[in-house]
Parts: sequence; structure tokens; C-alpha cells
Amino acid sequence: MRKDHRPFWLKRLHRTVMRWRSRHFLEPQFDAVGPYMDAVYPQYVTVHGPNISIGRCATLRSARAYPITLTTWTSADREGRIDIGDHVLISPGTRILSSDHVRIGSNTMIAGEVYISDSDWHDVYDRTSEQDAHSPITLEENVWLGYGVKICKGVTIGRNSVVGAGSVVAKSLPANVIAVGNPARVVRTLDPDRPLRLRSELYADPPALEAEMDKLESYFLRGNSFFGWLRALVAPTRHD
Repeated sequence: MRKDHRPFWLKRLHRTVMRWRSRHFLEPQFDAVGPYMDAVYPQYVTVHGPNISIGRCATLRSARAYPITLTTWTSADREGRIDIGDHVLISPGTRILSSDHVRIGSNTMIAGEVYISDSDWHDVYDRTSEQDAHSPITLEENVWLGYGVKICKGVTIGRNSVVGAGSVVAKSLPANVIAVGNPARVVRTLDPDRPLRLRSELYADPPALEAEMDKLESYFLRGNSFFGWLRALVAPTRHD
């Protein structure tokens, strides 16, 4: 469909069911989870392994064809760890894997199909074991990763920095820069005199934000009816 034909009450009911599903099935999979998690289609978020935590007001946007995967690996001498801060956005198809430690700072935005791994998983010469082919990853606060970015082991990306779509980050990047390419290189420095608005400002009052979004959705769906939605499902036209 090119538009949402659901009446407002039905869309709100769907959101309520998704939140129940998130609380009942998804949130217990984390070692720690902050309040106000917003998971769209939580059934397509996979949390596998211990030591995975996520902060308050997390936004997880998954889809059937593009699930979100958070995985830690346990070996004889250590356990992987994934720590995700507050107000973080994780988009469809993102995969985060750890056999060491992945830290993601608050207000970070991760676009679709991003891959973050703190290990090569196999040694170059002994391909039956990991050996020492692992090193922690740190994304400092307010980092923005574009679509399809790859973050390799041992990388630190400084506060506020942006990585362009499709880039491969094999070496650490400083704070307040824009980097692109394979391997990613700094192409621009952010203006220190321009203020940055953080996601934490948007989510400063989650109940008030939800009430405002309800008002907007109620307005945009005001002409929809239950029978109109059913008709669009079984007999759609090019206007639907």
C-alpha cells in the first residue's frame, strides 16, 4: 500500500500489542534494559548470548527481511560484551557481534545494515581458532553511522563524528569529523560553533512525546475507517 488505511484506533492497538510483545519476549533477553524502549516488530530482534545491555529510550527498527542481531560469543577465557547507551537508534538489518567488548555511546544513530564486530573470528594462519584476532570497539556519544557501514575490531570513533554510507572503518577516527570511504578517511571537520541537537532532547519527556505523536497520527488517519481498511486489503486500487 502507498498509504496507511488503518483507522487510528487500530494503529494504536497494533502499537500496544508490539509494546506488550517487546516487554514480554524481547526485554527479558537483555541483562539490563532502560525504560521506554520502542521496538518496531520486536519479533525480528535477536539477542543471543550474555552481557548485553541497552539504556533508556532505545529505538529498534527491525523488519522481517532485515532483522536486528545482537550477539556475544563465549570462549574458554572470556565472554563478549555489548553495552548500548541511552537514546540510541538501531535501524533494520544491523548486526553487532562481540567476543571482546562493544561500547555504543548515548545518542548514537545506526542506519540500516550496519555491521559491527570486535573480532575477525579466525586467525589468518590457524583458521580453526580465533587466537588474538579480537580487540574492543568504542563508539563515543552521538556518533552517526550511515547505511551499510562496517566497523572493524579495535576501532574507536570519537564523539559526534559521522561515517558516510558504505564506509569501512578499520582505524580509529577522532571526534567531530566526517569520514567516508574504504578504508574510511576524514574528509571534513564539524563546525565547533554550531550547536548539536541530541536525541536525548527529543526524548526528554517520553510520555509527552507519545501524546504529541498520537495527536499527529490521529490527524493524518482521520478519514480512515475499519471497512475502508478491509476493502484496501482485499481489493486494492492504484489509489491505495
